[in-house]
Amino acid sequence: MTDLRVLIDYDSRKYSSEWEPVTHGVPHGSILGTLFSLLYINDLSKIVPDISNPILFAEDTSMIITNSGFQVFKKDIHSIIIQLNRWFKSHLLSLNLDKTHFLQFLTKDSHEIDLQISYENKRISKIYNTKFLGLIIDNNLYWGFHIDEAVYKFNKACYVNGSVKPFISSEVLRIHSFSLVHSILSYGISFGGTSSHSKVIFKIQKRIIIIIINSDSKDSCHELFKKLYILPLHYQYILSILLLVVKNRRLFKTNFDVHNLNTITNYDLHLPTAKLMIFQKGVYYSGIYNHLPLILKQLPYDINKFKTGLKRFLLTNSF
Repeated sequence: MTDLRVLIDYDSRKYSSEWEPVTHGVPHGSILGTLFSLLYINDLSKIVPDISNPILFAEDTSMIITNSGFQVFKKDIHSIIIQLNRWFKSHLLSLNLDKTHFLQFLTKDSHEIDLQISYENKRISKIYNTKFLGLIIDNNLYWGFHIDEAVYKFNKACYVNGSVKPFISSEVLRIHSFSLVHSILSYGISFGGTSSHSKVIFKIQKRIIIIIINSDSKDSCHELFKKLYILPLHYQYILSILLLVVKNRRLFKTNFDVHNLNTITNYDLHLPTAKLMIFQKGVYYSGIYNHLPLILKQLPYDINKFKTGLKRFLLTNSF
């Protein structure tokens, strides 16, 4: 138990409340509130580690459960809900079942399991997509919902660019466009960059480039992107994927790790066996790294040099 108060510094004057004891929970709006919250729930992920993969980020908590047997799968889900409620009650908290949802991930050929989940006579709603850390994840991992939201933001950015263009120079417009678009474009692109829906984003990106340069829509967009030193969508995807691989090299095996033969492919990643197309399109399987020039493969431990060299290579070469 500790004593806390609210202190406000406004117009060179300070206002404060009385000191009051905090017996449980975390005070909202304080500088240390986030840290206190993390400390308060730091053992939540350890209550069911054997039957689930807990993911905690601030106040968002997700439990990933996998099991090929339906009965065991159902039993694990109910066991986790019971354990969570027990943990919440022991920490003087309550689980808001209205904000608790169940999302079932499916492959193209798998069938949805008709599973009703409830606790204390209250049903947990089944959803087909959810927003998690800024990404809209759907149950098939097709990323259509996420891209639709990105398209809405891109269209707004395109409209803004057209509106301010008569009043600012091309260079300022480029910086302005980059600040509006790049963060939306690059965030989560390593997941949804291969989706067929992403073609719509590239068309809008090209339209923005044409507005900046005041070019004809029939001009080669590749040359326009090179002129502005901006990566097109598919090249930005390649850059994001390869940076993710290089920053996490410990998770990937090379051919040299598998055999000791001295071959020209020693620096290539050893791709795992995979049958599902959705896995083959993922980061872990992606063989893009193996198509890089040898000089770039020899720079994986210098992230800045690798990023600079890779971006220059992507802007000047067809991949």
